[in-house]
Amino acid sequence: MPLTYTFIGISLFITVITWFGSIESILLPLLISEYYTGISEIMNGQIWRLVTPIFIHFHIFHIVFNMLWLWDLGGTVERIQGSRILLMIVLISGILSNVGQHLFTGPLFGGMSGVVYALLGYVWMQGLFNPRFYASLNKAIVVMMLVWFVICWVGIIGNIANIAHTVGLVVGIVWGYVYAKNVANRSRRDWL
Repeated sequence: MPLTYTFIGISLFITVITWFGSIESILLPLLISEYYTGISEIMNGQIWRLVTPIFIHFHIFHIVFNMLWLWDLGGTVERIQGSRILLMIVLISGILSNVGQHLFTGPLFGGMSGVVYALLGYVWMQGLFNPRFYASLNKAIVVMMLVWFVICWVGIIGNIANIAHTVGLVVGIVWGYVYAKNVANRSRRDWL
């Protein structure tokens, strides 16, 4: 699981050097933008900003929660389908989650939660519909993560990147379902 460990290491490193997002001089170049409207920095070549917010975490529970799920779900994907698939899921869901969150709330957000929810949706669908995935999520885990998703949206917890969670979950479910159905269809054709 080298890529999973790499993402965990980068997240821990960024969290420590920004001291949970409190050192602005290091934090600002990692945000998707320094402005509430537009993405002028990205348009001027700072394309890393599309991804780097996934590595920023603002408190200990934030990073512990996200890294445990990344280790579990990301590790599952990497073990079964390889580093390339995990890399694509992390980059695409991370970018889409970050852009979505920025459009609705501005640039002051971070965390791997959008990616974690993408991985949740992906592994969930693979477990249900891909006979070659060889792993599935316990229903209690899916229910717990979806209950947490709703609790975050209700606002009980405080400032949460709910758009990132939502975009990630939708990306993961759609990607996981489409990929699983393609595998299942290929399997059927192989038998014919």
